[in-house]
Amino acid sequence: MTILNVAEKNDAAKNISFFLSKGSARKRESLSVYNKIYEFEFKLFNQNCKMVMTSVSGHLLNYCFPPTHKNWSTTDPSSLFTVPVNKFCAKENFKTQNNLKNEVKYCDTLIIWTDCDREGENIGFEIIDVCKKVKPNIKIYRAKFSEITSASVMRAINNLEMPNKSLSDAVDVRMELDLRIGAAFTRFQSLYLQKKFPDNFKSTVVSYGSCQFPTLGFVVERFKNISQFISEPFWRIEVKDNSNKNLIVDFNWERNRMFDKSCCEVLYDKCIESNLAKVIKVDSKPKSKYRPKPLDTVELEKLASKKLKINAKLALKTAEKLYTQGYISYPRTETNIFPKELDLRPLVQRQTTDSNWGEFALKVLVDGPNPNQGTKSDQAHPPIHPIKYASNLTGVEKNIYELIVRHFLACLSKNAEGIETAVEIDLANEIFTAKGLMITARNYLDVYPYDVWNAKEINLYNVGDVFKPAVSLVEGKTNPPELLTEADLIALMEKHGIGTDATHADHIETIKARFYVGLKNDKYFVPRTLGMGLVEGYNNVGFEMAKPNLRAELEADLSSITRNEKMPQDVLNKHINKYKNIFEVVKTNSKNLFEIINSYIQGNNPISSEKENNVPKSPMNCRECGNPMIKEIKNNKISFSCSNKSQCLNVINISNTVKDVEITNDSCPKCGSNSKLLKFNFKNKNKNRSVKDIGCLNGCDKNLLNVLVDNNSNNGSNTEERTQQQQHQQQQQRTFNNVGDITFPSVSDIFDSGIGFSPENIPQISSSSSSSSSNNDLSIPKCFCQLPAISRVVTKLGQNHGKLFYTCNNQNISNKCNFFQWALPDGQTGNHANNNTREKTTKKNVKSTVSKTKDTNVVKCHCSVSTKKCVVNKEGPNKGKSFFVCGNKNIDGKCNFFKWA
Repeated sequence: MTILNVAEKNDAAKNISFFLSKGSARKRESLSVYNKIYEFEFKLFNQNCKMVMTSVSGHLLNYCFPPTHKNWSTTDPSSLFTVPVNKFCAKENFKTQNNLKNEVKYCDTLIIWTDCDREGENIGFEIIDVCKKVKPNIKIYRAKFSEITSASVMRAINNLEMPNKSLSDAVDVRMELDLRIGAAFTRFQSLYLQKKFPDNFKSTVVSYGSCQFPTLGFVVERFKNISQFISEPFWRIEVKDNSNKNLIVDFNWERNRMFDKSCCEVLYDKCIESNLAKVIKVDSKPKSKYRPKPLDTVELEKLASKKLKINAKLALKTAEKLYTQGYISYPRTETNIFPKELDLRPLVQRQTTDSNWGEFALKVLVDGPNPNQGTKSDQAHPPIHPIKYASNLTGVEKNIYELIVRHFLACLSKNAEGIETAVEIDLANEIFTAKGLMITARNYLDVYPYDVWNAKEINLYNVGDVFKPAVSLVEGKTNPPELLTEADLIALMEKHGIGTDATHADHIETIKARFYVGLKNDKYFVPRTLGMGLVEGYNNVGFEMAKPNLRAELEADLSSITRNEKMPQDVLNKHINKYKNIFEVVKTNSKNLFEIINSYIQGNNPISSEKENNVPKSPMNCRECGNPMIKEIKNNKISFSCSNKSQCLNVINISNTVKDVEITNDSCPKCGSNSKLLKFNFKNKNKNRSVKDIGCLNGCDKNLLNVLVDNNSNNGSNTEERTQQQQHQQQQQRTFNNVGDITFPSVSDIFDSGIGFSPENIPQISSSSSSSSSNNDLSIPKCFCQLPAISRVVTKLGQNHGKLFYTCNNQNISNKCNFFQWALPDGQTGNHANNNTREKTTKKNVKSTVSKTKDTNVVKCHCSVSTKKCVVNKEGPNKGKSFFVCGNKNIDGKCNFFKWA
């Protein structure tokens, strides 16, 4: 018997086959270079079987509109709610799909080894659908596991189950609704804004998602609460005992504060007249600080963001990599209760050798693991915990692993214990209280630096003691709540049922990438002009689209599907009709919506956000990853760095001849609305210069870049530093359907789905430096500049996530060529002449998406040659628009010039 086993990622397939074969699995290549095949013998179903283990790379299939509904200008967006949609295999997944079809032909049984959550179950059924088209009668089983260890894998293979169709159905409903709702509203508001405000929204796509909008709504609501907050003055009486000069004790007023000054002054005068305070009560009692509960996904994201300053998305991706490597249990879980059958002692024992927490782990073993159990369980996975000891991790992986280990040991330990003494005094019939704390046993605090519990010393008091206090009348004022941090935002999303524990971070990153929100001081979320206008605009129409109610109701219905309480089609129809009705009302009252958006764009709205809160203004998007570039001044040096610092280190350093750079509101006439002109204030105003005071840094002004960009400084290409930050991204992740809102990983996905992005705003493949060999290494190709290329890794979620490629390493930005080449497996690069993927792709795309015209002398490109004028033929919002590209006939010398006509 031959059995086909399919995991969700190649790393998982590799490790699972290692444990099942006890290290004897034989690897061979498949039709997909990123999904290897591992073969070994295994006894199953009481017979010797040949096991074939392979993988996919997340979702194989995506929902798409039919070709008749891909043209933005000729399709009524409201029709997208009802037009039939189907699941199709994206082009970049063809080889993965063909690999499954090829292997299943020779197999009798299929075992699904995808992640054990809703998304994993849906991917499993996509695998089943592909395989059953080749082998309709193939036997199908599901392996259930929460960690990739020998014990867990063997337990899963010996307790195979049937796939859960209900879990998969819930994902299908969510995916179809996200496509329909997101596409309809995105097309509607994008086309309308482009038409009404061409100067502000030329070629810009303004996306909508039923999860991203409530997430944005939380940010807007908090900002409005702060903006509209009216501070009130208050007064309170403060009492201090300074009889012991070495220890001053503060007593808190029982009334806390009063908003009537005259009334407070009367009580203050009485206290001054009395002049003596009498101790009326001394109470000492045990006090405990409770250890944390077992770790779930939401708490991991919040702790990483708040305590480690690691954004939630990076934290979760890092945890997933640790999971596939077998270091921790499955990181996507809602459970904070350890099951009784899980033996915790061996897990603790493995941590006893560590020099930092090993001694504490030994103490836990001596006392016996005693988890502080929570109240939640998803009935699928245990809380996140370490599986094996890791001593060789670095960077973010080390920090996340340490957080998980310390949290695990802390929750199994004992509460911190102390004795709290409360002293009450009477001063003119007003009661004041002071509290002291003596910590008697730190217990879990010894291993858990993320909690703080400080002792507080007070004088020794006895009932009846009398002393002369220092009394003062203090004025204060009420303060508004703080802006939301990422941890606050995740907590609100969980509370209101927006997204899942696995998608919270994705939705937050989406509203940042869409420029709906910005970060103040790299910490606090503030709505940007467009985000504020959209939320208030929909409110003005009468629908609070940014409130959590609509999405929370959908999430609840999806959960009902998983419990077989509701039929998938009923839930689908219910929410399609609900959003379709809302869409029609919004469309009818669109004037009210866009009047509000316009008021924010023109700066006429009384509630401002970006300027008043010093949200960094961006002159352009990062060429490396597409995120906004922001101005920074460090050590009197000006630079523009990528705002996505956790994943991209791209920096443009400005020459020391420049004193300051001002970002204007004017768009660059060559680069378009996404690039703002900069005003340069030079240190020596009288010095003759070869550049103007106003210009653009986005690549159109070659002379300005040569003069004002400091090429001797590190432009974000520090390979070693960036490699450490990028190691977590080597594993391929699921494609955009995992997000829950519409995210577009590639050009083909965008147009094939019928949703579409304009060329100026298509999310590009983002990259970051990866460790490379020396320039003498023959395996490293040379770019068109005849320089050794630099290796980078795709960080954008999608089929190519984690793939290695080579690009130009010319430190002079203005002279960078457009070299691009995928790296072949095992570090090979292949022959450039035969393997330059970018050249092939470019030629193919020109044939299928643009038509050339004879007008070639309108604009000069960066090569100083006449450009080619082309027209977009691809269906989408930009169909029919003309643009200019490099006209250099020498392919190797082509620049990356682009300009809308």
